[in-house]
Formats: sequence, structure tokens, C-alpha cells
Amino acid sequence: MSDREQTAGRTPYPGTGPGGRVAVVVVLILALVCGGIAAGYAWSFAGWVEQARATHIHQVTATTTGPASEPSALARGGTAPGAVAPAVWAYPDGVRRSGTVEVPPGTARGRAVVVRVDDTGSPVVETSGEADRVFTSLAGGTVTAGAAGAAGAGVLVLLRRRADGRVSAALEREWERVEPVWSGRPRRGSGPGTDGG
Repeated sequence: MSDREQTAGRTPYPGTGPGGRVAVVVVLILALVCGGIAAGYAWSFAGWVEQARATHIHQVTATTTGPASEPSALARGGTAPGAVAPAVWAYPDGVRRSGTVEVPPGTARGRAVVVRVDDTGSPVVETSGEADRVFTSLAGGTVTAGAAGAAGAGVLVLLRRRADGRVSAALEREWERVEPVWSGRPRRGSGPGTDGG
């Protein structure tokens, strides 16, 4: 039997040869599709959370009790508001509350400013809603795509190991048949007084 005939009769491993490459491409496409679907759901969920949060945020008028000042870098936390100032307001039960709120730069004491507070009357930290939604969607899609890709790769590895086992068993059977002829050793079960064929 020629090398070409032996190669033609051999079953390629999963993950190798044209069929294996197609399987890898299919796994990658499925991972991307799963990631896209997850990103879409994450985008919708983040929008729903933002809407739910908005129902508990109220705009009230506060009066500054001191001049505006630039916040420290630690207080900014990377959001870099224009300025902050101490202020007082009454919400939701008419009880006077006080705190530091974001104001336009240069705001003087005694000025009326609009602030956002929650249901308890505490100031609400502004968030970049759109940027948060984008980040959440990308993170959810990436994690899902990675998990789907890892699962698909695991399936291909298991298929390859199974194919390895079949190939090894076939080689063992072939060796049992060929080795006695090659080495001149009697086959198993044959010996003096038996027909070893």
C-alpha cells in the first residue's frame, strides 16, 4: 500500500484538515453570535436600570451657603465636576437638609441652584449613563463570547481525544496483524501443534 493510499484512508483529527478548520470557524462564529446577543441583552438591561433609577431621582432647588470651590482630585473620582459648594434644601418632607453639591464654577453664596436628589433627599452622584451602558454591554458580550468559545474549544478537544483513542486502537489492531509477519514471531494463540495460519 502506498503512502498516498494510507493517507487517503485515514480519518483526520477534529481541528485538523479542512473539516477541522471549518469546525474551528463555526465555533468562533457561534461565540461571536452569542457575544452579540449577550451584549444586546446587557444594553437593554442597563437601559431598564437607568429608567428605574430615574424614577427615584428628583430635581430640587437648593441655596448655596458658601462660595463654589474646585473639588480635590480624590473627591472628583475621575468625573471632574465644574465646582462644588455647600448648600441647603428641603426635600421630600420639608425638613432642611444640607450637603455639598455640584455647582457652576464661580457660584457665590446665597445663589439658587438646581440639584438632583434621591427619594430620601440625599444628593445623587451624576453618572455617564451612556458610557456605562456601552461598557456594560461590551463587558457582557466579551465574557459571553469568551465562555462560548472556551466551551466550543473544549468540545473540539474532547472530539480530538476520542479520535486519538480510535486511531490508537486501530494501530494496535494493525500492529497485532502485521508484527508477526514482520518479525517472524508466531502470532498469539499459535505455537507448536497449532495452526497459526
